Amino acid sequence: MESNASVINTSPTFRLRENNIYLGDSLSLITKVEGESVHLILSDIPYGIGTDDWDVLHNNTNSAYLGSSPAQKTAGAVFKKRGKPINGWSEADRDIPKQYQEWCSQWAPEWYRVLKPSASVFIFAGRRLAHRCICAMEDAGFSLKDCLAWIRTQAPHRAQRLSAIYSRRGDHTSEENWGGWRVGNLRPNYEPVLWFTKPYKIGTTIADNVLKHEVGGYNEEAYLKYVDEPENIIRCGLDKGKEGGFHPTQKPVFLMQALIELTTQEDQLVLDPFAGSGSTLVAAKQLGRRYLGFEATSEYVEACKNRLASILC
Repeated sequence: MESNASVINTSPTFRLRENNIYLGDSLSLITKVEGESVHLILSDIPYGIGTDDWDVLHNNTNSAYLGSSPAQKTAGAVFKKRGKPINGWSEADRDIPKQYQEWCSQWAPEWYRVLKPSASVFIFAGRRLAHRCICAMEDAGFSLKDCLAWIRTQAPHRAQRLSAIYSRRGDHTSEENWGGWRVGNLRPNYEPVLWFTKPYKIGTTIADNVLKHEVGGYNEEAYLKYVDEPENIIRCGLDKGKEGGFHPTQKPVFLMQALIELTTQEDQLVLDPFAGSGSTLVAAKQLGRRYLGFEATSEYVEACKNRLASILC
């Protein structure tokens, strides 16, 4: 199977070719996909909580997002950016969750259209705004089947000690009173993986749907190659020395393979509308699935293309 990076053609007669990564806007590209043609959508979508261009999904112009603190300087490279507290620093920050849901609502109906009945969707949406993605997907017609837990093997702990803050202020009484307390979050070892399904046709059954559309069940035998028990928890990290460094939110190919084998068969079509550096597409190609990816950043498209080209079929 060949893999090439293509730039979107807006001509009405333009058709997407499978086993490709396309450079362009996902909202435009998805309209070119044939209805009820996709067996699985697996995507690490933007979380809407960062400052990278691809992750800013709101109109908030509050420039106080980044900054520095003594804790950042001490921690070094692991703690390069200072995020906003959950309650934000301006009234406009309170609208970010709602705007994230509105953004998800733009593409969710198209995802519904292109999927086969009873086909699955796996979405990495982050902990903070995942509930907004769920609402948008349900509004589009999807059913939330489950919320899997991906347990990472490594995760930085960036919570600042309250006592250190008071010490710098010279407030030694508060420093002593608040020893052991921190500002921020617990170590983020867990990430949710939202599992949706497109409802099967009224008047039929899942078993009938499997025979007609070849989706709707899950392959427990194949899944057990990746987990010890048939449970909704997957433990893994990036394969050291073989992957990593292609994208700031890169996911392990092993993880994507587990989800692909759980819900699809060989030669079925896997779509990733926010492909990043291509971990979903790499996993699909390695498993003998057809694949299709969209990515708006040329740097990541190039990384994806190189990764796919290195796979021998």
